[in-house]
Amino acid sequence: MDIESVPLFAMLKSRMGYLNQRQQVIAENVANASTPGFVPQDLQPFTTKSSGGSGGLALAQPAQSDLTRSGSGEAAGMIAFSHSSSSDSGSSDFKAVQAPDADAELNGNQVVLEQQMLKMNETRSQYDIAVGLYQKAMGFLQLAAQEPGK
Repeated sequence: MDIESVPLFAMLKSRMGYLNQRQQVIAENVANASTPGFVPQDLQPFTTKSSGGSGGLALAQPAQSDLTRSGSGEAAGMIAFSHSSSSDSGSSDFKAVQAPDADAELNGNQVVLEQQMLKMNETRSQYDIAVGLYQKAMGFLQLAAQEPGK
C-alpha cells in the first residue's frame, strides 16, 4: 500500500508542496524589493475538493514557469524574477498571481518588506502545523500496525 493512497497523506503532501512554493514566491518578492516597477506575487489560496466518489483531491491550477522581463521604466537588462515552478519531489505547481502590497515607491516597485515578512512567517507556521499533522498521522499508522499488547 502506497502512503499517498491515503487521502490525508495526499492532502498533507500537497499542502506542504503549496507552502514550499509560496515561500519561494515570497523570497522572489523580497529579492526584487528594489527592482523598479516590480509587482509582488502570491499564490492563489490552497483548496482541496473531493473529486466525485474516488476520494481524490483537486488542487489549485498549475502555474506557468519563466523568467520574465519587467517592462515599465526598467533599465535595459534588469530581470525581475517571477515564480518559476518545478516538479521536483512530487509537489504540485500552483498559480502565482500579482498581489501588490499597500504602498508603492516612486520607481513603481510595490514590494513592502514588512508585509512580505508577515506572509513568510504565516507560511512557516502553516508548514510547521502540516508537518506536525503528518507526524501524528504516521504515529497512528505505526500504532495500528503493531501487534496487540506490544
